[in-house]
This record gives sequence, structure tokens and C-alpha cells, in this order.
Amino acid sequence: MSDLLAARSQMAMSLGFHIVFAEIGIAMPLLMVLAEWRWRRTGDAACHELARRWAKGTAVLFAVGAVSGTVLSFELGLLWPGFMRFAGPLIGLPFSLEGFAFFLEAIFLGVYLYGWDRVGARAHLASGMIVAASGAASAVFVVLVNAWMNAPTGYELGADGRFLHIDPVAAMQSPAAAQQALHMLLAAYAATGLAVAGVHAAMLLRDGASAFHRRGLAIALLVGAPAAVLQPLSGDLSARVVALTQPVKLAALEGQWRTERGAPLRIGGLPDAAREQTRWALEIPYGLSLLAFHDPAAEVRGLTAVAREDRPPVAVVHIAFQTMVALGTIMALVALWAGWTAWRRDVASDRRLLRALVVVAPFGFIATEAGWIVTEVGRQPWVVQGLMRTATAVTPMPGLVVPLVCFTLLYLGLAAIVVALVASLVRESRTVRG
Repeated sequence: MSDLLAARSQMAMSLGFHIVFAEIGIAMPLLMVLAEWRWRRTGDAACHELARRWAKGTAVLFAVGAVSGTVLSFELGLLWPGFMRFAGPLIGLPFSLEGFAFFLEAIFLGVYLYGWDRVGARAHLASGMIVAASGAASAVFVVLVNAWMNAPTGYELGADGRFLHIDPVAAMQSPAAAQQALHMLLAAYAATGLAVAGVHAAMLLRDGASAFHRRGLAIALLVGAPAAVLQPLSGDLSARVVALTQPVKLAALEGQWRTERGAPLRIGGLPDAAREQTRWALEIPYGLSLLAFHDPAAEVRGLTAVAREDRPPVAVVHIAFQTMVALGTIMALVALWAGWTAWRRDVASDRRLLRALVVVAPFGFIATEAGWIVTEVGRQPWVVQGLMRTATAVTPMPGLVVPLVCFTLLYLGLAAIVVALVASLVRESRTVRG
């Protein structure tokens, strides 16, 4: 394994591990705040118990997310010094703001956990709201960095290739910023909300009379279902930005090899880089041109328009994109089903819906992993689109396979611990009837 591949693999593993806890850190505080708010308004003891138990789970997962996030920050400097030296003046501001949001979240999570009987009701609820808001803000600031890597702005290039007239605020307003931030937040709320709903649905299949699990299911769906329905719409906005700012990535997403007007939308299929064609795909005529540019006759740039060394691994990107879209679509349909059922009758009484919620519980996190593969692998061979290649950014230090193996073992251990802790919390909830 080359050092470049080892560095990329380690970064991919670290990011793939961390993103799950980042999503939970965004959405779980909102769930616990909604549960406490309902308890304080209605006196519902089940909601009080939900808020406490969700807070406990949030604390455990926040701690693991903090560790994995810290590792990521060190890896940026150790594995990619060329990137940090090149882009640091432009991405330093959002990273600093993310650190501020993270510390704010940690401080008020402590207040929330230990302040149930020590601070007033309004102060306690407010501390939870700050945790929820700062968790979302932290994610947005990190996404702004990634958006800049996909569509860099806020600078002028000198004759020697160095940045001139640097504007960090303008860099945070990349053309991809708003769409990526919206897509990430909705992904977090949809993935976490439906995952929690799936856990409570599984418990209700065993004990349909439990008020605790009924309230948990209702609050989780209140957060997850609308986000799941809106997610495909935000994905459409993101795809249109990709079409304008990263046409090669769009071509890889869709397996589009030839530049053509009225390009078809492909469902499924397997790109063949040797033959430069996508085989066995269901093609919808004019679909890609219509979705990407709102014009069925619009020209879509193909992969053959650029040199082979400037193309991403097309099969990986295409399959990841198809996976993300398929899972997101299923989640949206189940969310609509849940909304329709809630309007007509009690959701907890529909056992078919409960089973569907159990099945889709992990889909959001799998779709997120696929989405980050699309974002990062689809940008290759660039670490900063059009400005810096990944091979230029990597550290010259040899033997990078050693830390890759060490960190892989570390993350496997952390994952085992987290699974055991979450399973313990779920088992405890079986005894709660509310």
C-alpha cells in the first residue's frame, strides 16, 4: 500500500467513524429538549424519563465523538501538512468557530446533565436548547470548510500560485456552503430521528402498551420524519450546485461518459472505465439535463472531456451515489407513511409501520457514509477543487500504513465499547413502562 493510499484510508476511516457521532450530537440534544419541554408542559412522567435517558445516551456518544473529532483535527496536520499550509489562512476561521461551538456544547451539556435539581426549570431547558443549537452550529462550520474545498472562493491567485487578498469570510460563503450545510443538518435529523424511532418501534412490537416507548416514538418521528421528507429536495439543490461547480463529479455520479445535450438520468448500472461506458443502467431520457439544469436540452459535460488522471474512481462514486439516493428515498417514503398514519390513527397501533421503522433504522447512517464517499472520493484527484491535488498535500513521512493499522484497531475497540453501552441503555429501557 502506498503512503498516499494509507493516508487517504486513515482519513476516510476516521471521518466515517466520526460522522455517525457528529450526526447524533446534532440531533439527540433536540430530542431530549423536546421531551423535557413536553414534560414541563403536561407533567407526562414518560417524557421526563425519556429526557433523562436520552441525555445519558447523548453524553456517552458525545464523549466518543469528541475523541474521534480530536483525532481528526490532529490527522489534518500530521497527514496533510501541505493542505493545511496551503488552505490554512482561508479555513482557519470556520475551524476556530467550530471549536468555540464545541466548547459551548460541552459546557452546557454538563449543566444539563447535572442541573436537573440544581438550576431552575427555565435555565435547565435553556441549557438543553444551547446544546442543540451549538451542536448544529459546530456541524455547519465544519461543512463550510468542506464546501470551500469543493468550490473554493475568497482569494486571488498570484503569478506564483499563492493566495493574494485573502478573505476568510468570503471563503465561508462558497457557492456550495448553504446547500451542503442544509443537506448535512437534514441528514443528521433524519438519520438520528428514524434510528431512535426504530428502537422504540422494536420495543413497541414487544409491548404495545408502553407509554414510554409511545412517547419516544412520537418525538423521534417528529424530528426524523420531516427531515427525511425534505432531504431529497435538499439533495436536488446540492446536485445542481455540483453541476455548476464540479461537472466532473456530476459526470461520475451519473456515469456520464460522453458530453451531450439531453443527457439521460441513470438508475443503477455499473460504470466500466476501460470501455468508458455505464452498463446495465435504466436510462430515463433527458432526465439528467432536466434535474441538473432544469432544461431537458442542457449540455452535460462527460468524463471523456477531461484526462484520465483528472477523473475520480467512477464506479465507487456512482455506486455510493446510487446507494445514498435509494436509501434516502426509502426513508422518505416510510416517513410519509408514518405521517399519513399519524393523521388517521395511532402510529404505535400499526404493526406493519413499526416493522418498517425497525428496518430503516440504520438507513440514515449508511446513506450518510455513502454521501461522504460521494463528496470526498468524487472530488479526487483534488483535495481543493482545481487548486491542489491530494498527492501534493500528503505528508512526505514514510510508513503511513503503521498508524493506519493502529487507528483501525483503536476505532474497532471504540466501536465495540459504544455498541455495548448503547445496548445496555436499550435493555434498561425495556423495563420502563411509563
